[in-house]
Amino acid sequence: MSQTLDPGARRAILDAVDALRDESVETLKRLVRCPSTLGNEQSALSEMARIYEGLGLAPRRVPTVPAELAAHPGFSPPLISYEGRDNVVAVHHPRERRGRSLTLQGHVDVVPEGAADMWATPPYEPDIRDGRMYGRGAGDMKAGIVSYVTAFKAMRLAGLQPAAEVQMQSVIEEECSGNGALAAMLALPKTDAVIIPEPGPGLDALYTAEVGVVWAWVTVSGRPAHVRDMQAGVNAIEAATIIAGAFKEYEREMNDGSRIHPAFRGVNHPVNVNLGTIEGGEWNSSVATRCRIGLRVGVMMGYTAAQTRADIERLVEQAKQHERLRGAMVKLEFKGFMADPCVFDTDAAIVQLARRSYAEVTGGSLRDYPATGLTDGRFFTLYQDTPVACFGPDAVDIHGIDENVGLDSMHGITRTIALSMAEWCGIEKA
Repeated sequence: MSQTLDPGARRAILDAVDALRDESVETLKRLVRCPSTLGNEQSALSEMARIYEGLGLAPRRVPTVPAELAAHPGFSPPLISYEGRDNVVAVHHPRERRGRSLTLQGHVDVVPEGAADMWATPPYEPDIRDGRMYGRGAGDMKAGIVSYVTAFKAMRLAGLQPAAEVQMQSVIEEECSGNGALAAMLALPKTDAVIIPEPGPGLDALYTAEVGVVWAWVTVSGRPAHVRDMQAGVNAIEAATIIAGAFKEYEREMNDGSRIHPAFRGVNHPVNVNLGTIEGGEWNSSVATRCRIGLRVGVMMGYTAAQTRADIERLVEQAKQHERLRGAMVKLEFKGFMADPCVFDTDAAIVQLARRSYAEVTGGSLRDYPATGLTDGRFFTLYQDTPVACFGPDAVDIHGIDENVGLDSMHGITRTIALSMAEWCGIEKA
């Protein structure tokens, strides 16, 4: 059972969190300045190693090795090499274990900034306006990472430390595969619970469920021709868009009410198919030779990533029969997410503790959030049967222009994690 905190210790921990508030904002600024897109996570990982050292912990690098992970059901086909992009972890060991162990996990990778000229301020130059920090990754999910490290530091500032093992994991590729989280999870002993401070959708929220996701890539090779003889060629761009369009009816079918899991009742259109990237063509006056499109296909509970992959293969094969694809060559690949959907156990003790702690420190309540995206929480739930409390601060426009996070909200999440960790793990003198 979680331990009831002495009122004096509780007050000391919360006062320490308050004393560290300005420092936490500066820490978030440093992390946001790291442009940690896919393949460029090194600066953020190095910053996390420095942060862990500042907590008195020894950072350790955990490589992501596809050959070691490929047989695991949670593995996704990688997009690029993992060389030089090792996850960073650190572990606190108590003098005498009396409480329950805990994992605090977060991803340092961010999605591309998009059109940087559309941002009010540069995406990797954090800017504070009206109590919110703007910058790519500020909400998703560097604010959450700052919350958990600040919560741990506050305990030390109060002269205390967890009376159980606490693992901290900074991982890569949450945004495209989850393989970093899988590698870190398997490299460390199983803990009694996990907290992942992923952002809420414009409010402080607790994830109750999340869809699965499959990434697919379709490359069409057409037949080039001069535009004056356009009908003699096969335009790869047009052919690729025909294939992409074939998924619209599939999307409608997957959102039929009979297919929707009870966790998503009331959520409009929870299964999304997104045409995310398109590359193709060589010259405005030439019929395009080649085009590559990237698709993201959602997976509802009751269905699997493997079944969705088979659906994608079938849809592409059917689209190849379209008259405007005659003479075209079509290649289908699966790289990136091959992720199953997940329902979190909201009756788990760690989740109930997080709810109580949040109510105590903010006077409010965490809103239930069935997510139409996904998190690394699925690994612990699906493959380790470890309870996960996935909750985080109010973030707006994640993956969009002018992403931002509420600093008051981040502070409330920090206080929540600090109390939850103290009660879950128990405390001892630092």
